[in-house]
Order: sequence, then structure tokens, then C-alpha cells
Amino acid sequence: MNRTTVSLIAGVTALAAVTGFASMSEPDTSGTDTAKAAAQLPVERTSLLCPAPSTSDLAETAYTSFTPVAEGTGDDGAAELTAAGEESADGKTDADKGDKKDDGKDGKEKAVLTPKEPGKPVTGEASGAESPALVGTAEGRFAPGWTVQETTEIAAGSGRGLLGTNCTAPDTEFWFPGASTAKERTDYAHLTNPDDSAAVADIELYGKDGALKSTVGEGIQIPPHSSEAVLLSTLVDEPQTNLTVHVTVRSGRVAAAVQAIDDQLGGDWLGPSTDPAGSLVLPGIPKDATSVRLVAFAPGDADADLKVRLASPNGPITPAGNETLHIKAGMTAAIDLGDVTRGEAGSLMLTPTGRPTPVVAALKVTRGKGDKQETAFIPATGPVDTRATAADNRSKGSTLSLVAPGRAAKVKVTASAGSGGGTAASKTYTIKGGTTQNVELPVPSGLKGTYALTVEPQSGGPVYAARMLEEASGGVPMFTVQTLPDDRGTVEVPDAAQDLSVLQK
Repeated sequence: MNRTTVSLIAGVTALAAVTGFASMSEPDTSGTDTAKAAAQLPVERTSLLCPAPSTSDLAETAYTSFTPVAEGTGDDGAAELTAAGEESADGKTDADKGDKKDDGKDGKEKAVLTPKEPGKPVTGEASGAESPALVGTAEGRFAPGWTVQETTEIAAGSGRGLLGTNCTAPDTEFWFPGASTAKERTDYAHLTNPDDSAAVADIELYGKDGALKSTVGEGIQIPPHSSEAVLLSTLVDEPQTNLTVHVTVRSGRVAAAVQAIDDQLGGDWLGPSTDPAGSLVLPGIPKDATSVRLVAFAPGDADADLKVRLASPNGPITPAGNETLHIKAGMTAAIDLGDVTRGEAGSLMLTPTGRPTPVVAALKVTRGKGDKQETAFIPATGPVDTRATAADNRSKGSTLSLVAPGRAAKVKVTASAGSGGGTAASKTYTIKGGTTQNVELPVPSGLKGTYALTVEPQSGGPVYAARMLEEASGGVPMFTVQTLPDDRGTVEVPDAAQDLSVLQK
């Protein structure tokens, strides 16, 4: 058996381990090409990690878990979100000891969330600065499309505002354009390790002149089932206004997010940009944004030249004076777009002016004026392929933005039952090519509690999505924006027998 055939069998075995559905069968040796299309089967296990929400004693955090109902999952399965444990003297974490709830010794209760059934959100709460990072696993019918939202409200003080993030799956590489070590900013990189062994990660910072020298960000140890928060300003000597953070994992895997706190403008979570690509979409700029800053980085050896356009409700618009953006290789570039949306829904589209060069990008968005301003971040994201979900929507204050940067697209949006009751509802929308639409949401009838929004493209071109949550407090327009990349709730399983027969001829 040749090396290619052995490698293919190893790949098929790995897929079977993920899905639990793949099988091997006798190769067809008839000589007829009967290759079948790969099957899309639901994943059987999903991991999600939530960063520690805040260091403020005034922080009030809500966790919302939701799994869409999916076909082909069976009736078994479970999901649980528990507090990340700190490693003890005997080398075991709290999770290893089964210490998932308040042990009664220190009076601190660790946040735990246990979903009951797909199709209905379940919520949990945490208060103050002692709320830990969370580590979660969903299996069986709870795994495909599992989504957890962490939303924190801080009424006053440093970082006051509404901070939101999607809890994310562990990985080995992350890009965060839009971070800062300026004197008014306090940015932390949160690294959470879900596994039984320690992870080792490096943090690299890139400014307007390229890589910033630092050895402090090398070889950061994250103990098993634990989280580390690294203050970015401790990694460099001089303040930098616009930074790109690159997190790479040498050993193990982590989930990463950057918490950006501004002394005057509130704060929010900066999620990772999608993988470097020649064209990017940044969806869901609030229509009343008073300031929008684009931060981009070219990680390769070649400069990037990008055309900058806004997908408005009526079609693409080129911002006057900011038609293009030049990014030098290995350097971070930024441009201020002002109130680019001018009272209408909008999404930013970045496309190459010539030969495509991979880039990453994010937006810093500001609402309000004077001392009543609040900021949020929108990283570049991928399209919704099959399905994407935003949890923690309320009866008021939720806005869903859909953008079709190319051809027109038909999209189905489903509002789930509420966490406390209600009946699910759905609507289908047609998004014209090159436009962004803030759609009228299909709010569940008899809604009690929070609900989830699930986006499913039906036909047409690619669709990108983002959800904004807003809540006014003391005249401050608090808000947070979460992008909705595909939930990767299914995995493609090839017909192993046919592939092997071709290789063995």
C-alpha cells in the first residue's frame, strides 16, 4: 500500500472520530467511475471557551447558550459550561477534582451553564470582578451549531458600557487588528486552555513601522483548564495607537480574545479577524456611527493595495478621500472614515486593486458624542455558508445586518423560542447584490426572556451577517456587535471506498 493511500485512510479515520457516522466499505473494482458527492453530516462534539468577563466590581454578565435543532443528530447528548480551574499544588485543576460549583469554603460561586434542549436558549448570570473564564463542551444533539454569548454591562468607571463576545472554539493562530497600547487604552489578550495539558503561546505585536521587539510575549504558559490575561502594554516600551496582535500556539490549543478598555470611550471585546485573505467583508456598521476607523495588516512579504467601499442599502459607495488603502508588508495601516454610514445601514468591503495580497482587518466603531460616547469592534468575518446563530437577543435593542457583497441572496432568519417561553418565528428576506440591509426581526410570539437568531442562506450569492445589541444608560449609547461566521455544524465526509479504489488502480 503506497504512502498516499495510507494518508487517506488516516484522514477518513479522523473524520469518523469527529462525526461518528463515517464508515468504510468494499472498494468498487468494476472500473466504472461511480464517485459520489461527499456527505454533510452533523458534528458530534464542539468545544467553546468564554474569557473572564471583567475586572470591574460593577460588572453584570449574562451568558446565553443555544443549539439550533438539526437533522440526523439522534436523541442523545449533553452540553455544559463550567468555570475554568486554577492549577493546585498537587497539579490538579478544580475541574479534575469535580469542583464545578461553590465549594462553600470561600463563598465564591463559579458560573455554570447546562443547556436543556436544542431549540431553546438557556441563560446564566455572574457578577463582579471574580467571574472566571468558562470552558464548555457539547456532544451529540447539542453539538451542531452550539453558540454561547457572553454579554457584560458595566454601569460606570473604566470600561463602562456593553461588552459582548461570542465564546469561541480553541485554535492555534489568531489575528487581532485594532488593538492599542495608547495611554488611554488598557488592552488585555485573554488566552484560555481547555485541555488536560499546558499550552504554550506567543504574542507578537505589529505597529505602523512593523514588528515591535519583545521577548516578554514569548513562551506564555497557560495551565490546563485555565485562562491567562496578558496586558499588552507590558510587552512594548513605547505606546502604539494602532496595533495588530498575532497569537500563535506552540503547544496545545487555546481560545483567544482581546478586551479593549478606553478611559473615555468605554470598551468592548475585539474578536479575531477571519484568516488572511485578498478580499474581506466587515458587516454591520451601526447606521448612527459617529466615527469609524479601519485597521488592517498585511502578514506576508508583499504590500497590499485595497479598494475601500461601503455596501449601503442602495448599493456600493466609495468613501470620498478614502477610496483606497495601501498596506506595507508586515505593517499595520489605519484610516479614519468618520461618519461613513451617514444614517444608513452599512458594511465595509475591501477588495484588491490588483493582484490579491492576503490581509486581516477590523473596525473600531464609535457612537455618541462628547462624554457620552461608546465604542465597539467589528472584525472581518467569513460568509454564512450553511447556518450561523446569534444568541442573547432581547425584545428591544437587537439589530441584524445582512450583506450580499456580490450577487443577490435569499436568506431565512429564524427567531427561536424564548429562554422563558414563546413560540419560534421565521422570515425570508432577499438582499440585493452590493447592499446591506438591517432586517425587521421575526420576534417570537409570547416572548419571555432572551431568544436566538439563526441565519440560513437559501439561494444566490454569499451572505455575511452581524448582530448589534444596544442599551442606553445615563445617556450613553451602550452597544456591542458580534459577527456571525458559519457555525461549522456539519463536516464533509467523502465516500471513502470510491476514493481508495481510484488510488489502488
